[in-house]
Amino acid sequence: MRHHATAAGNVAFTADEEAARDAEVAEYAAGADDRAAAEVRTERDAKLSATDWTASTDVTMTAEMTTYRQALRDVPAQAGFPNTITWPEAP
Repeated sequence: MRHHATAAGNVAFTADEEAARDAEVAEYAAGADDRAAAEVRTERDAKLSATDWTASTDVTMTAEMTTYRQALRDVPAQAGFPNTITWPEAP
C-alpha cells in the first residue's frame, strides 16, 4: 500500500489514488522499449555523424567504411532491438 508523507504522518492512498498510480506505472513501463529505441538511435546517429566526413565529395569512401555505415543504419533491424544491440566494429 502506498502512502502520502504529510507533516501529520503517513496517509494511505485511497483506492482511486492507488488505481491512478498503477495506471501511471503501467504506462511508463509500456514505453520502456520506445525510450530504449530512442537512446540507441541517438548513439547510432552519433556514430554515423562521426564518420560523415568520409562521405564528402572530395574523399573516396573505403568499402569497409561503406559496410560499417550501412551496418549502423541497419541497427534498428537487429532481432534484439532495442534491448540487445551488436554494434558494428569501426574500420
